[in-house]
Amino acid sequence: MSGSALHLAVELDGDGAHPAAWRRAAHSPDQLLTPRRLAGTATVAENAGFTLVTLDDGTLPPGASPNPVGRIGAVERAAFVAASTTTIGIAPVVAVTYAEPFHVSSQLASLDHISEGRAGWVVAEEDRPEAARTWGRPEVSGPAARARESRDGVRVARALWDSWEDDAVIRSVATSRYLDRERLHYIDFTGESYAVKGPAIVPRPPQGQLVVLGRPDSVPAAQLDVALVTGRDLATVAGAAASAGTPLVLAEVEVALDTPDATGAERVADLERYASWTDHGRLRLTGSAEQLVLLLAELSTLVDGVRLHPLVIDEDLPVLSQRVLPALSDRRLVTRRLPGTSLRKTLGLERPANRFAAAAVQEEAR
Repeated sequence: MSGSALHLAVELDGDGAHPAAWRRAAHSPDQLLTPRRLAGTATVAENAGFTLVTLDDGTLPPGASPNPVGRIGAVERAAFVAASTTTIGIAPVVAVTYAEPFHVSSQLASLDHISEGRAGWVVAEEDRPEAARTWGRPEVSGPAARARESRDGVRVARALWDSWEDDAVIRSVATSRYLDRERLHYIDFTGESYAVKGPAIVPRPPQGQLVVLGRPDSVPAAQLDVALVTGRDLATVAGAAASAGTPLVLAEVEVALDTPDATGAERVADLERYASWTDHGRLRLTGSAEQLVLLLAELSTLVDGVRLHPLVIDEDLPVLSQRVLPALSDRRLVTRRLPGTSLRKTLGLERPANRFAAAAVQEEAR
C-alpha cells in the first residue's frame, strides 16, 4: 500500500448500484438477462483494463423496492463470462450461510478450470430471514452465527480444493488408471452445524486455491486473500485497511460520474424520484472522471485496489473505460494484465502448496 499500481475491480450485477438503475439503462428491460448483454459489459471491462469483475447474487431479489429485478445465478453467469473473455478475473458472489460448502467448492473449482485460472470468490452472507425459508433450513440468526457459517464454509472449500493433489490425475492408458488414489485425501471436517469428509469431486483448481475475497468482519483474515473494506471517508478506509490483516485490501467505492448527457448529480436526482440509493457505508463519489482519478490516486497510498460500484452500468462503464482508466494508466497507477496469467499471479499472490502434499513431505523428512 505504498502508491503502487491499483488493482481495479468492477461490480457488473444487474443494471447498476442504484435500485432504479434500469430506468436509465441503454437496453430494453428484456435484454438484461441475455448472454449478449453479459458478454458485452464484461468485454468492455476487460478491454478497459480492469483486473476483475464481480457478480453479485443472493437467494432473494435484491432490495424491497417496487422496481423489477431479476438474476441468473452468479456462478452460472461467471462461467459464461469466463468463456467470453481471455484475461480478466471473474469472481461471483456466493454465500455459504445456507448453501452446502461441498457444492460451492465444486462449482468454484469448476469455474477456475473453465477460466484457466482466472476465478475468484466473493464470500457473502444471507442475512434476511426469508432466505432460510427458501432453503428450507432453520434461520442462521445474528452476525456471530452468520460469521461462523462463512468461516466454516471457506475453511471447508479451501480444504476440498486441496483434497486432490496436483498430480492426482494420471490418465495412464497402459494401466487403465485415471487417478492415483494415494493423492486423494479426506478432509474430515467437523464444525458446529455440519461435517464434511470429502474428498472433492473436482480436481484441484489450476490456481491451487481460488482468490477468496470478503469482509474481514465476517471471514477470518487468515482465510482471505483480499479484504473488502468500507468507510464513508478516507480516514475510515485507511483504518479498516490497516487492521485488515490480509495479503491485499480493496476499498469499496460507489460512483455516479458525469456523462456527456448529464452530471452525476443530475442522474442521481433523476433516479431518486423512484427509489433511494441504499447506503452501504461505502465511499461514494458523485462527480467528474477527473475527480475519481484524484480519489483513486489518494486511495493508492492506502489500499491495494478498489472495487467500483457504478450507479448505472450503461452510463458509468463507458466513462470509466474511456476516461478514468486511461488517465490512471498515464499516471502509472494501473497495469495491463498479461494473457495466460492467473488471477493470483496478476494480484501478486503465490500459488499455495497443497497442504496434504506438504504434510507428506514433512513426514518423510522426519
